[in-house]
Amino acid sequence: MVQIIAGRKGKGKTKYLLEKANAAVKDAHGSIVYLDKCAQHMHELNRRIRLIDVSEYPIQSYEAFLGFVCGLIAQDYDLEQVYLDSFLTLSHLNSSEIECAVEELEKICKKYKIVFTLSVSEDKENLPESVQEKIVIAL
Repeated sequence: MVQIIAGRKGKGKTKYLLEKANAAVKDAHGSIVYLDKCAQHMHELNRRIRLIDVSEYPIQSYEAFLGFVCGLIAQDYDLEQVYLDSFLTLSHLNSSEIECAVEELEKICKKYKIVFTLSVSEDKENLPESVQEKIVIAL
């Protein structure tokens, strides 16, 4: 399942995402990964959550980003949840390209039984309708 937290920059998406990830630790039976564009939030996450600073890797396109995510899944069969802060930046997409990306992530979710939670810096109404149905909160 893909879940989306939508809203413009500065509306509190990261805070909400951090709280959601930390709350998930209580019920998690497998691994939780938090992907971010820097390591700034390392001390705000529960120590059982693996923070990965994606900027440390040579990812220059959406295809490279998708390969990176698949590599995470391949190396950790217990991966249960992935939180992606600043999804559009991490994945090298703009809001008009998000629909195909979410479809790809949804296929991965079904195949490997992983939940992806994305923070997207865009207002709900500016996102495609198929993406809007995946929004759990719009800030």
